[in-house]
Amino acid sequence: MASASLTISSKNYSSWSLRGWLLCKMAGLEFEEQRVALDDPGARQELLLLSPSVLVPRLTHGKVVVWDTLAIAGYLNEAFPEAGMFPADIAARAHCRAVSGEMHSGFYNLRSALPMNLKARHKTFKVFSGARPDIERIKTIWTECLETYGGPYLFGKLSIADAMYAPVVTRFRTYAVELNGPLAAYSERILSWPLLQEWEASALTEPDEMIELEVEF
Repeated sequence: MASASLTISSKNYSSWSLRGWLLCKMAGLEFEEQRVALDDPGARQELLLLSPSVLVPRLTHGKVVVWDTLAIAGYLNEAFPEAGMFPADIAARAHCRAVSGEMHSGFYNLRSALPMNLKARHKTFKVFSGARPDIERIKTIWTECLETYGGPYLFGKLSIADAMYAPVVTRFRTYAVELNGPLAAYSERILSWPLLQEWEASALTEPDEMIELEVEF
C-alpha cells in the first residue's frame, strides 16, 4: 500500500490537479489518488475560479500534509532530490522558479477564457481580447526558455516548469491557439509525454460534466 495520497478533483477540468499529479509522478512517489466529487463545493469553487485558496490538490505523505502546487513541488524536490525536478544550475533554477511562479499566480484571463477541457476540440475559437496578452506572454516565456536552454523542454530536461505549463498546452490544443516552429514542437512533445497521456486517457473516461465550463467565453 502506498504511504502517500494525492487528493484531486476532475481529471478533465482541473489544471491544478493535473499539475500536482505530474509533479508526484516526476518525483517517483508512489501514491494513491483520492478523488473529490464534482458536487463538492470546494471542488466547484476551484474549477470555476471562484476561490483564491483551495485544498486541491493536496498531498499527504506520511505525517506531511501539503497543498498549493508550488508548495508540493518544493516539498517533493526536498524529499526526492535525485529526481532533479529543478535545474542544477543556480541561475537556471531561479529562472525556473520565476516562470513557474508566474504561471501559478498569473494569467487569470487565460484561465477564464480558455478553461481546461481535455474532451473538447475547437477547429476555431475566438479568444476575447483580455486573454490575448496572456497567450503572448506564455509564448514569450516558452521561446526564451527554449532558446536559452536549447530544449527539448523548457529547461533542457523535464522540470517543474513543464508540469506547470502542461495544462496550458492542452488549452492551446483545445481552443486551436496557433503555434509555430519550436513552440509547436514543444507543444507536441508535451502532448506526447507518457505521463500526460496517462492522465488524459483517464480523463476521457470521466462521466461527470460541468455545464458551466462548457460555455464559450
